[in-house]
Amino acid sequence: MITSVLVANRGEIACRIARTCRELGIRTVAVHSDADENALHVRVADTSVRLPGAAPADTYLRGDLIVKAALAAGADAVHPGYGFLSENAGFARAVQDAGLVWIGPPPAAIEAMASKTRAKHLMGIEPLHEVTEADLPVLVKAAAGGGGRGMRVVRRLADLDGELAAARAEAASAFGDGEVFTEPYVEGGRHVEVQVLADTHGTVWALGTRDCSLQRRHQKVIEEAPAPGLSARLTEELHTLAVRAARAVSYVGAGTVEFLVADGRAHFLEMNTRLQVEHPVTEAVFGVDLVAEQIRAAEGHALAPGPPAARGHAVEARLYAEDPAQQWAPQTGRLHRLTLPDGVRLDTGCTGGDDIGVHYDPMLAKVVAHAPTRAEAIRTLASALDRAEIHGPATNRDLLVRSLRHEEFTAARMDTGFYDRHLPELTTPTADPHAPLAAALADAHGRSRFGGWRNLASQPQVKRYAAGGEEHEVRYRHTREGLAADGVRVVHADARLVILDVDGVRRRFEVSRYGDRVYVGATALTALPRFPDPTTEHAPGSLLAPMPGTVVRVAEGLTEGARVEAGQPLLWLEAMKMQHRITAPATGTLGALHATPGQQVEVGALLAVVEPTP
Repeated sequence: MITSVLVANRGEIACRIARTCRELGIRTVAVHSDADENALHVRVADTSVRLPGAAPADTYLRGDLIVKAALAAGADAVHPGYGFLSENAGFARAVQDAGLVWIGPPPAAIEAMASKTRAKHLMGIEPLHEVTEADLPVLVKAAAGGGGRGMRVVRRLADLDGELAAARAEAASAFGDGEVFTEPYVEGGRHVEVQVLADTHGTVWALGTRDCSLQRRHQKVIEEAPAPGLSARLTEELHTLAVRAARAVSYVGAGTVEFLVADGRAHFLEMNTRLQVEHPVTEAVFGVDLVAEQIRAAEGHALAPGPPAARGHAVEARLYAEDPAQQWAPQTGRLHRLTLPDGVRLDTGCTGGDDIGVHYDPMLAKVVAHAPTRAEAIRTLASALDRAEIHGPATNRDLLVRSLRHEEFTAARMDTGFYDRHLPELTTPTADPHAPLAAALADAHGRSRFGGWRNLASQPQVKRYAAGGEEHEVRYRHTREGLAADGVRVVHADARLVILDVDGVRRRFEVSRYGDRVYVGATALTALPRFPDPTTEHAPGSLLAPMPGTVVRVAEGLTEGARVEAGQPLLWLEAMKMQHRITAPATGTLGALHATPGQQVEVGALLAVVEPTP
């Protein structure tokens, strides 16, 4: 029997594994980098071991250090979570060689399937070795790992070499393996996967399907189970292929077989030999705890002959600290509050007061709703996200709510090109028109006001706020009766709550403030100074860092005075395990270049200046 588990991971999955271990009476050991010293996954574990450094390559990707940590802490088993070393056969063998129980599939199964090139060969599919114009578009893909890292769609042959180099660099940084390959890119397909669960006695379950078509940068955003709209024939075919893949490598534990579905046909993508980020939707529909089943499989317990019956529908949304309107740029800073209404499942690796840094994935949490029908599950999840209190870095919350309510999604007509088609409409700023006034009235509460002896009305007070890239100016007055504003009646105003009567309808606004950042319900505002500081203005054509990160590459031969074309990549920033291209905003001349490879930059740092051609 397993009594103590070291979780070789961080963030929400480490917290989620620890939760199941507590329920099973198993002690947990956390590992952490210096950047994660006070992280939630460390706080919820029974004991923890430091991995010196901050970069993944120095910490969570160091299998030798993790094995030593497990032995030092007295653990008798290791759970890899997902990402990092979860699909590393060498790490699995090192765990077993140290006399520890590996909570995962056999190393040989990982070896056969963890490399996407070997997996495709096993299934009788070969990658493209020579790419021609006739093959376009193609997908460049990392052979190891997942999560969208090391993946690029190439539509022009001239872009292939550059995208191959970028994918290799990103894959090496994220997984410690820079191998990439190319394959045909299936346009308009749906991403459908099958959850499998296998024991050491030859039983393999196919636990239904999941649809993960809503993706950004080939990383999933919204997932659901079961995949809607599939015929019984296609569903059975997917189940059969998934079980066949698992049996082909004598699989044990939880795994996922992924497909692209187009024109009623299933195209095999890969098998992930680990737990998936979206596993909670399967747990909700089948009433199982997949982490508990992984542990039981590692202990040698047998599964029942067949899986439990499915019930209802579940939808999961991934909440990221990122700005979808700015090329999905990751965001950092203090997370002041993260709360959601009852009725949904929240898997998170952070709480109010935690800092979101630049070293790791920007996912803050997963929110899951389960209901008897798909429509009810979607409505529950959208409402919960809409009412959530998320105070801190910018997030994709508004995008998630609009995606869930989009007619293409509610009608189950989505595919992997959903965000390519709809991103502009889904990211159009729509701040509550009365939120800036509520913020100003809350700020004005308790400030000095004129005494009752004054017969003259006070002059209007003016406040300015920024929200969603737009500025809002509001005016209010101090009167004998209290605060007043044109067009509304102020029923109540204090520092935390403002109630306005708008055309006979009373509206409540809960207000929170952190420095110059103000949250009015779901609307985030930034208080602006009355007189802007002219020293903060930049010349036209200035390229500012959209996030803190590291300059990993500058375009070859790029120097000041060079001519550049609009959209031309100039340099690459790496933040939160992803590389982000900084491109020329217009055709012109590179007037200044302040970035050098290896340079650490803060958000808003001046990287370069492009002087547009008149």
